[in-house]
Amino acid sequence: MTDSQRILDAIRRLVRLLRLSDQAARNERGLSSAQLFVLHEVTKTPELSLKELAERTRTDQSSVSVVVARLCDAGLLERRRAEEDARRLVIKPTRAGRAAVRKAPRVAQQELIDLLERMSEADRRQFADYLVAIVDTMDRSTEAPPMFFEDERSSRD
Repeated sequence: MTDSQRILDAIRRLVRLLRLSDQAARNERGLSSAQLFVLHEVTKTPELSLKELAERTRTDQSSVSVVVARLCDAGLLERRRAEEDARRLVIKPTRAGRAAVRKAPRVAQQELIDLLERMSEADRRQFADYLVAIVDTMDRSTEAPPMFFEDERSSRD
């Protein structure tokens, strides 16, 4: 097996795992894997800003904002003014959101982040450099990518 074939097979397997995780989340909870991932992250902390949530999910703020809007519309998250600073907007899980997380499977995005974080910094940087170079050659888009299996349209479109 050539190195190119090994790489392509690994990418195919990764995409398949992410797709299966998304299908499981949709079948079990009626949420996309991106929505479930965001919900998991929000329930770990009493209040999060959109910026903090984007950092935790390793996603652009505009991309995570779309997911948050859908979860707010579904009654699983709410946006409020922070108690300590009324100028600051924070995201909090609702009672229904906390209940949904308790019953939900772990999503592949979190496992992927955990695995990447366990790599040495040098290996992670090299992997990122190679992967970004490949994707940049194939896709010259400057738009922030959406979260896995979550389209870019606002929930209000």
